[in-house]
Amino acid sequence: MKRMSLLALLGLLAVSTTGCEIVGGAIANSFALAGFFITTPPIPVSPYYSQMIEDTYHNEERYGKVPILDPVEGDNAPLYCLDPPTPDEVIRALPEGVTGAGGFAFIAETNLNNVRMVIEPMVDRVDECRFYPLVGPARLHHCHYKCIVYFDKVRRSDWPIPFTFEDQSQEVVYIDHDHLIRCAGPATN
Repeated sequence: MKRMSLLALLGLLAVSTTGCEIVGGAIANSFALAGFFITTPPIPVSPYYSQMIEDTYHNEERYGKVPILDPVEGDNAPLYCLDPPTPDEVIRALPEGVTGAGGFAFIAETNLNNVRMVIEPMVDRVDECRFYPLVGPARLHHCHYKCIVYFDKVRRSDWPIPFTFEDQSQEVVYIDHDHLIRCAGPATN
């Protein structure tokens, strides 16, 4: 016990007299900067979690909302699906087990190489006019797509036993691009 306390005292004296502020200086600087920027001290966040939050907001902003279009002029005006799914949307729609999301570098990595996509329209129909809350009278335009993704899945690990496994795979993803078309009323801006 005496030896441990003596070593701790000597270590404390050595650190305090070297002119180096390793721990105390870093803490004091973070609180000083926090007072200047009127925030809390910096808290380290893993890049995995920040990327997950960014992806959630990206999906919600880009693909999570149903557009409401203005009425189409004319009695026999053609109504057809305008925008097929983008490659970004198809890759994001793949299950996490396929894309290898959340793998550890050098321990468990999954890559998709030679990705090819075939996008086929399945359903393109318009329902009758009905009332939707917060929208008013509108018609639902169903646009469903079948997306077949062909790829070479490469699983790689460098520890404890290095190996690389390549497999030619395919996945089928169904994507809906349903949207509302208002039946009547003034144009929206």
